[in-house]
Amino acid sequence: MFSRLIERIFVAIVLASLVACASGPKQKSLISDGINTETRQRVEAWKSLIENGTSKSDIDKLNSANEFVNEIEFVDDIYHWKKQDYWATPLQTLVTEAGDCEDLSIAKYFTLTAMGLDENKLRLTYVKALTINKAHMVVSYFAEPNSEPLVLDNLNKAILPASQRQDLLPVYSFNGEGLWLAKREEGGRYAGTSDRMGLWQGLLQSMDVEASNEAAMICLYQYYDLADEKAKTFCP
Repeated sequence: MFSRLIERIFVAIVLASLVACASGPKQKSLISDGINTETRQRVEAWKSLIENGTSKSDIDKLNSANEFVNEIEFVDDIYHWKKQDYWATPLQTLVTEAGDCEDLSIAKYFTLTAMGLDENKLRLTYVKALTINKAHMVVSYFAEPNSEPLVLDNLNKAILPASQRQDLLPVYSFNGEGLWLAKREEGGRYAGTSDRMGLWQGLLQSMDVEASNEAAMICLYQYYDLADEKAKTFCP
């Protein structure tokens, strides 16, 4: 009986050795990119929105982008970024789950252009919001160059023609192509290229940095309220 037990143990050892040889060396576990599950899901939902929107009509693109971004909490720059004025990239707004009217408008603008909507039909428009007596930013959509624009806003979440937004007094508008002195319902008078706007150029530079290593930047944005050196300790 004892000899049979020894024999079984010997056979088990041999089989285990064969399995180990057949399986080869163990693969090293993948290094985490430091992005938490909630953030990853939010970013993936945004990218899915963009991908699904590429085949939609302009109006459907406007509705889906406006609805998605308006779910993000409104927070003034001074409280969120500890700065008087800061233009966040769409990823920064998305990952930190907050932004002011400029950040939300910028997020809508670049979501729409990523969907393939013609940039020439879109402008970021500075207005005076009369009901709150403050400077404000919205996205304007022009189906045709001189047509009345539709307004995408976070104060009034319905997309409406400019003529139905008497609470907004337009000042000027811009996109990647140029800058316009605004009129209430028309395209406005062209006033030069948008490179005269420092915040706009800083925003584009930040987006270029993101594109070079998106995962690393997303991880760092999760710790936006920490000093850079501290934030880096949480990211690979």
